[in-house]
Amino acid sequence: MPLMIVRDVITRMKVDAIVNAANCSLLGGGGVDGAIHRAAGPGLLAECRTLGGCRTGEAKITASYNLPCRHVIHTVGPIWHGGTHGEPEALASCYRNSLELAHSTGCASIAFPLISSGAYGYPKDKALEIALSAVSSFLLDNEMMVYIVIFDRKSYQIGSKLFSDISQYIDEHSDCFNLELIPIMSAEPDDLSSAVQSFDESFSQMLFRKIHEQGISETDCYRKANIDRRLFSKIRSNDYYQPSKPTAIAFAIALKLSLPQAIDLIGKAGFTLSHSSKFDVIIEYFITKGDYDINRINEALFAFDQSLLGC
Repeated sequence: MPLMIVRDVITRMKVDAIVNAANCSLLGGGGVDGAIHRAAGPGLLAECRTLGGCRTGEAKITASYNLPCRHVIHTVGPIWHGGTHGEPEALASCYRNSLELAHSTGCASIAFPLISSGAYGYPKDKALEIALSAVSSFLLDNEMMVYIVIFDRKSYQIGSKLFSDISQYIDEHSDCFNLELIPIMSAEPDDLSSAVQSFDESFSQMLFRKIHEQGISETDCYRKANIDRRLFSKIRSNDYYQPSKPTAIAFAIALKLSLPQAIDLIGKAGFTLSHSSKFDVIIEYFITKGDYDINRINEALFAFDQSLLGC
């Protein structure tokens, strides 16, 4: 998937560029900044001394030295003052400028920390929301693999009300789905040959029919689904391609299908939804609420330690 939230150490990310949440001097500091400088070695600091600092929201690029990436992009996030002093705009600018700089340098992949969410005090749920929004906007017009790296899953939490609402929904729906199963065939086949010939519409066929019916472009669909273009091409060229469950559900979300329609689509890929699965109940929660923001859904899945939607 083009956008992933991962739990890892950013200095270990094997990508074209990692982003350093720096201070205005670019001469190192605590947190992520200090960890990147220590891992890169003294050459990074020496190069940073030549850059003349960096203003909040802007970005500058250096070599990576001892890090496993090719480049380090330094950006300065805003200090949190309650959110009424231009902090959201400045934080979004950090992501946009870093992505544009990576793109102009030929980077195909980039890893961000959760900028400003440490010593600068930006609330983690708000910081992640802005990060996902800014990255998603960029990916609408550009091809790049983007990682948001969360060092400690326990230190991150989605908004308390959303977390509470989802937790309550999980508690209230932790039984089995009561869905009426529709038989594939109205009568038993005489032999295996006739059974094979009675194949219904495949996942791929239904997917592209739904895209056509809704009048959206294929590009919009796979980008809204957080699906890589290459995987989408495989599905496009193979009527009987079998996607993973997160991929199938991601398309249902991108198409804004109702719960029965979503179950029908993922059923074509051989899956269903069950109240015995926390992942499935969270998906049901968002669909029944009419909330089809895949980034918001992935935030919740991450918070509950579940697989994310996409390929």
